[in-house]
Amino acid sequence: MTGWWSRRSVAGKVELYTRWTFHLMAPVEILAFGGAPLSSGGRSGLGTGGALGLALWVLVHAVLCGVLVSRALDHTTGTRPRPVRLAAALAGATVLANLVVSGLWAAGVLTDASVVASVLVGTSVFTTGALVFCLDRVRHMAYAVAGTAVAAALPVTAFGHGAPEGLVTLVGVLVGGGAYASACGFSSWLLDVVQELERSRDLKARLAVAEERLRFGRDLHDVMGRNLSVIALKSELAVQLARRGRPEGVDQMVEVQRIAQESQREVREVVRGYREADLRIELEGARGVLDAAGIDCAVDAPALDLPAGVQSALAWVVRETTTNVLRHGDARRCAIALRAEAGGVLLTVENDGAEAAVPAVRDGSAAGAGSGLAGLRERLGAVDGTLDAGPSGPDGFRVTARVPLPRHIAEDVRPTAP
Repeated sequence: MTGWWSRRSVAGKVELYTRWTFHLMAPVEILAFGGAPLSSGGRSGLGTGGALGLALWVLVHAVLCGVLVSRALDHTTGTRPRPVRLAAALAGATVLANLVVSGLWAAGVLTDASVVASVLVGTSVFTTGALVFCLDRVRHMAYAVAGTAVAAALPVTAFGHGAPEGLVTLVGVLVGGGAYASACGFSSWLLDVVQELERSRDLKARLAVAEERLRFGRDLHDVMGRNLSVIALKSELAVQLARRGRPEGVDQMVEVQRIAQESQREVREVVRGYREADLRIELEGARGVLDAAGIDCAVDAPALDLPAGVQSALAWVVRETTTNVLRHGDARRCAIALRAEAGGVLLTVENDGAEAAVPAVRDGSAAGAGSGLAGLRERLGAVDGTLDAGPSGPDGFRVTARVPLPRHIAEDVRPTAP
């Protein structure tokens, strides 16, 4: 049960909780109002068949409300269209049943007023809640509550029971239906907000990737565009000189060769700058991104005078593990610690809620080939570092990166003021 729950995202948990909370309203309605006709015995005047008929109507009504709520929640999550026809069928069936119950009461067939109140008011209240799930605006929800109350009170008044009984019915449905409709409307709104936050988190990750690709594309264009244009012009000039038998064509091709070699060097620098990351920037970025996602991030990382290659490798560890925390599991807390130890430096990233994330990140599949934990091991291997990753506690996951340092550098690595 714990794994079945923890594997769900926050939005999935809220949806499951909301869905089953209101599915359980069906047995509540059946037990609270369906038993009234049967328990009244001979006082209702309906006999056994009539009492069973009213109890069966409450049962059918509860099932209709449950199905409508389920379809409406599917509409809220974007998997189904709005269940307009089913909502209209439920509203029409409720109005028809109110007319029948009021008519039986007026004709003296149904003599127990408590049975009338249970069936008429109870089903109207649950109808109000189910209809509210299908609506988006608060004004329309208020109209649904008022309309259901009027639809329950009018037959009582019209069949000659008088204004007092109709007013009591109206107030009962307004109060009960309004309270239930408020809970339903708030739950639907909350589910919609959580779903939107989940979509925003995914969109933020995709935008970050797209922005980095655009930056790399702009840098590469700036480097290659000018040089390729010069190479094309000089190559064309060399062809023309060669056709005329001019020795200057050789000089032009030598210049083309020089520009091509320079272009290769500049491209390597661009790629190197793209692949290298700054440790301090990545630590602050991890704190900001995780905090924005609602994950409590504690960063304990004093400024250390590390070689550029070591800083870049550890920065990639921070970047990749932060991505895994966001995209896998359901973390609530994350702790990042950087420590200077004997002969090297140690970086740990630990988070909870990662039971579902362990299989996804263990093989490095979190971000495609060359990424994930496998990619981090390659980067750390370039500086003789190691990476350990695995479960930590009941639902935690810990990534530990160790990078050894030469003795003359390790002696100088001390915590310094940021």
